[in-house]
Amino acid sequence: MKILLLGATGATGRHVLELALKSGDHVTALARRPEALAALKGRAAVIAGDATSPDDVARAMEGQDAVIAALGRRQSLRAEALFTRAAEAVVRAADRTGVTRLVWMSSFGVGDTIRDASLVQRILYRTLLSDLYRNKEASERIIRESGLDWTIVYPTALTDGPATGNYRAAERIRMKGYPRISRADVADFLLRAARDAAWIRRHAVITG
Repeated sequence: MKILLLGATGATGRHVLELALKSGDHVTALARRPEALAALKGRAAVIAGDATSPDDVARAMEGQDAVIAALGRRQSLRAEALFTRAAEAVVRAADRTGVTRLVWMSSFGVGDTIRDASLVQRILYRTLLSDLYRNKEASERIIRESGLDWTIVYPTALTDGPATGNYRAAERIRMKGYPRISRADVADFLLRAARDAAWIRRHAVITG
């Protein structure tokens, strides 16, 4: 499978990248800092560019089978419109290239998923993470209203633990406490969803 990966230098994106390469996929990574992926020379195509630029995304998207977006703001609690700008860029690039399959990583608690959140989660989402979540929700409206074959993935709190292969994925999961999932398991699901037509135009909540 030919995959364009957005967010390849991030903590979750690196897991997606390595797992895709191990699976034999042909990966193209669009990165603002291509030097951060220098070790991948000969294993993946690395293109310098910005995920919020329609021109850059279209250049990298040409000829791909699917796009996986694992974008994040690292330690920042401010979205600075990253997710809406990237969603607009992906939709515009898809119109140019004809690539329609998109797997978009969001966060549990965004949009309607908050209805199944625990009290602890709700407090965190509506206070500390409120700016990030508002922008993520707005980005998802852009994606859902597009003609793309999208899948939006909502992982619970991310950890740097190892892959377990033992996680749950469903359109709705009622939460207790503050459940977590490893980035490695999230990467596994993102790739599985990209290959599975059953998840087209659906969302998935995933948790350990």
